Amino acid sequence: MSDYFKYTVAEDGVCTLTIDQPNSATNVMNQEFLDGFRAALECALADDQVKGVILTSAKSSFVAGADLKSMEATLFGKPAAKTLYEQCWGFSSLLRRMETGGKPVVAALNGPALGGGFEIALASHYRIAADVRGMVVGLPEVGVGLLPGAGGTQRYLRMIGVAKALPLLLQGTQLKPDKALELGLVNEVVQADDLLPAARRWLLGSPDPVKPWDKKGFQVPGGSNPMLPNLAQLFMGTAANLQANTYHNLPAPLAITSCLYEGMQLPIDKALQVECKYFVKLNLDPVAGNMVRTIFINKGEADKLVRRPAGVAKRVHQKIGVLGAGLMGAGVAFVAAQCGIEVILIDRDQTAADKGKAYSEARLRKDLERGRIKPEKIDAILARIHPTTDYSGLSDVSLVVEAVFEDRGVKAEVFAKAEAVMPADAVLASNTSALPISGLAETTRRPANVVGLHFFSPVERMPLVEVIRGRQTCDAALAHALDFVAQLKKTPILVNDSRGFFTSRFIGAFINEGVTMVKEGIDPALIENAARMTGYPVGALTISDEIGLDLAYKGAQQQAQDLGKDNKPGSSVDVMATMVATHGRHGRKNGKGFYEYDADGSKRLWPGLGDIWPRRPAAEQPNVQEVKHRMLYAQFADAARCIADGVLIDPADGDIGGCFGVGFPIYLGGPFAAMDTIGIAAVVAECDRLAARYDAERFAVPNLLREMAAEGKTFYGPKRIVPPARQAMRVS
Repeated sequence: MSDYFKYTVAEDGVCTLTIDQPNSATNVMNQEFLDGFRAALECALADDQVKGVILTSAKSSFVAGADLKSMEATLFGKPAAKTLYEQCWGFSSLLRRMETGGKPVVAALNGPALGGGFEIALASHYRIAADVRGMVVGLPEVGVGLLPGAGGTQRYLRMIGVAKALPLLLQGTQLKPDKALELGLVNEVVQADDLLPAARRWLLGSPDPVKPWDKKGFQVPGGSNPMLPNLAQLFMGTAANLQANTYHNLPAPLAITSCLYEGMQLPIDKALQVECKYFVKLNLDPVAGNMVRTIFINKGEADKLVRRPAGVAKRVHQKIGVLGAGLMGAGVAFVAAQCGIEVILIDRDQTAADKGKAYSEARLRKDLERGRIKPEKIDAILARIHPTTDYSGLSDVSLVVEAVFEDRGVKAEVFAKAEAVMPADAVLASNTSALPISGLAETTRRPANVVGLHFFSPVERMPLVEVIRGRQTCDAALAHALDFVAQLKKTPILVNDSRGFFTSRFIGAFINEGVTMVKEGIDPALIENAARMTGYPVGALTISDEIGLDLAYKGAQQQAQDLGKDNKPGSSVDVMATMVATHGRHGRKNGKGFYEYDADGSKRLWPGLGDIWPRRPAAEQPNVQEVKHRMLYAQFADAARCIADGVLIDPADGDIGGCFGVGFPIYLGGPFAAMDTIGIAAVVAECDRLAARYDAERFAVPNLLREMAAEGKTFYGPKRIVPPARQAMRVS
């Protein structure tokens, strides 16, 4: 029997199976787990002394779900559909065996039970959840392009009915114990020290080991005939909502809906087979693989600081400085204070500094109103933020984040004031979104200690930080900057220095193409809707208004000043100049941009766009596919150049940055995962077509991509390339 399961039988006939995966902080499901589970279960079912079984865990959670390494092999190893079905059915049939084995099984959930872990619990005859911090249950598989494949959809359906099950499955809802109890997905919620006694009491109370759906006359709650008016309306509305919200870019929601629609009309065993077939179909779809790789595998490695330089002692930051108490600076101060770090928040006058602290207070008061925080915790967080105009408070900080205007002169001024009092080994980090870090470092006396920490707005909600290594940045400064990001519980990506780094130039390619199409007379509504249909959360014109047309205009002016005769303005720069300088349209901030904004928050595209850039006749408008390709492939080309030029060290950083930083369609997994899926040769061919038709520079692909196409290389997998930046690291 596997070491994963500790098997004990007490004198009263209660068998306890304790899940305890060796050499792991959590229990994860792989083939060894399933083999051990099967052996332990069969032993209990065959043992005449055993009256019932308690399933519990020795870890802080119950079962964390599938093992990522085994999942990666399944999703990217291209196994045969039959093999996948046999693997899926092996788990599903095992749970069915437990369900119909004739002995009662109670799941004693001592910690979070999600995905396959909760499917095990659902197949048990009774579920008791411990009321502990962080306790949640649910089936979140839709979030990575999959569905529960071991009976989750069918047991939800039979326990709570389709009307309640469908939204939970489509949203991947994670339920707190009280809500799960209210829905009937758990049977009891008890204090942690009463969990096993409660499970034992239930087993010794002569429970019925037959599930309701295995008894004659069972009816699905709410009905099982999809032609009933209420159910027909539910499925029609769901289909319409899926189209409106996902444009069917995500196959999992539709598969989940189909599982319930078909399963409600079938006996449980047949329904489980249908579910398993849909699970296999999703596993073979590249969407699931790309989402799992980026959301779990790549992000998981980034969270573990996979890019952190080796040999540098970890630094725990106790006190930092933030220069600039505007939206970004206030956000950094707030997040740092929440994580227990003292913050010296500096601005040019006390009123501005106090306003920065007030941002944190306002955010915390909202949390208090929603019951998410206690008053005493608010006081402790706010006490860590010290608004001031005095730089002397930086004398004992370990890191300073600069978050002032995107102006070299202003940044140089605050750098000089800060480093005059900072400790010699403290890190000086700039939150610039585009200005090269190496150039900013040249204005300081400590270029080796200067890094870029590009946060995204709003800081407290956005999970990503782009960490930029300048030409002179030393390993210690980089490591300590990454340590800071980890303390904030953010995900870092590491890039080398360049204008715009990765994320700003990557989203810039999308915005530039969308705005350029306005200049060409393409219908702005078509541009915006095509972006949504591709999977972007909003269109290029909306993003431009949110960021601020004036900021884009000033950024273009700064670039022209920096580069002089070498400057090559983007094709949308003249549009931004016209909007800002001629018409005073700065975006949402002044209620006038590509959209017009009302006081109540409603908006509409500005009719004046057609007066400045006459719209083509309807017959000359491009089709949706062409508009989608222009935006998407402009980003592909730029991402490929970032790899070829050594800006990106690894494609994983680009995929994480694209999806978590600037809204690249998550179902594609990021630009590099998407290019692999489409095929590198096909990407090159389409970029060449677009370059010939529209602009040779915007769609130009680097030689690296052409070589990859010729040699059958990819960004991931066994034929993956070694990026130039990684090769350079090996040499140096």
